[in-house]
Amino acid sequence: MRKVYLDNNATTPLHPEVKQVIEKNLDLFGNASSAHFFGQEARKAVEQARKKVAGLINASSEEIIFTSCGSESNNLVIKGVTCPDIHCKPTDAPAGRHIITSQIEHPSVINPIKSLERQGFKVSWLPVDKYGLVDPDLVKKAITRQTVLITIMTANNEIGTIQPVAEIAKIAKENNVYFHTDAVQAVGKLEVDVKEMGMDFLSLSGHKLYAPKGIAAVYIRKGINVCPLLDGGHQERGIRGGTENTLGIIALGKASEVAIRDREKNLERLWRLREKLRKEILEKIPEVIINGHPEKTLPFTLSVTFKYIEGESILLRLSANGIAVSTGSACSSGSLEPSHVLLAIGLPHELAHGTIRFSLGIENDEEDIDYTLKVLPKVIQELREMSPLWAGIKK
Repeated sequence: MRKVYLDNNATTPLHPEVKQVIEKNLDLFGNASSAHFFGQEARKAVEQARKKVAGLINASSEEIIFTSCGSESNNLVIKGVTCPDIHCKPTDAPAGRHIITSQIEHPSVINPIKSLERQGFKVSWLPVDKYGLVDPDLVKKAITRQTVLITIMTANNEIGTIQPVAEIAKIAKENNVYFHTDAVQAVGKLEVDVKEMGMDFLSLSGHKLYAPKGIAAVYIRKGINVCPLLDGGHQERGIRGGTENTLGIIALGKASEVAIRDREKNLERLWRLREKLRKEILEKIPEVIINGHPEKTLPFTLSVTFKYIEGESILLRLSANGIAVSTGSACSSGSLEPSHVLLAIGLPHELAHGTIRFSLGIENDEEDIDYTLKVLPKVIQELREMSPLWAGIKK
């Protein structure tokens, strides 16, 4: 049976070159904070990798802080900017207890903000349109004298919609408000330039761009201080205590290097494969909805609602045929609740439950798409034949 992995937004396999650099450095065990030869050898490798990660988003090396995952990066910014410890931040930093975000953010943004909301912070949860787009004018109108942070993701992990983050960042700057973007799904796949886009903070994650799990980074614009999320040693300029994950950092550096080299080539090929999948689903299967923006979208993400059946049943049937997909975000796949993203764009509960996310990666080829298009229509037809809702439609 052919195996087809179409869940790359959840996690990606290791790039062969990343795997090679990990194997090459398995014996690099020194603590990067130690002064002896073994430590200095590790420190050199860490700083070389930091330069590569910085280069991926056009940042300076000193603006890159390594973390364990995208969730930690998001929490570090959200809690680090809003913490009450005045010793952590300069006196000219935005001060207040108001945050602006959208209704379709990742749980690692939503949940820390909800935690702050329970502590008395005011939060503006901005709606999105039917494509999942945030209106920059709504951002501007939501700003108050108490606004300290605006956080809007670069691209949505479920439906792929790309947000006007550069425009929103400009609005934030004009109002002396910090701007953060969760760019986990975009960095390494799209061109992301923090200087040109005007970011104050940006989160990225290794396992979304063919590096291992357990390594990520956050960009913090030079001159901005935040309170540490993990108090500990002096590592990462005192912003993130704990012994550096040297091997993971090296791997992320290599993945960044490869991404810069191959990004344009991969984008063109993945867009072609995604479009083939989208067009043939529409041709071969009736009663479907394509979610997200038709143009402003990640070229490797396709969210499809199949009416009158459950997404979980589709997922399991496809898995039995060797095809891996998702019913939404991997971070919420254990929940019985419909996707908050799909509800925010206006899908009714019953349709949201019938949605599948196909997310392509660099290992996918045309044969993978052909095989999926061979199996998928049969799966949908079989499930619909068992659905009382579909029986009612056919009558």
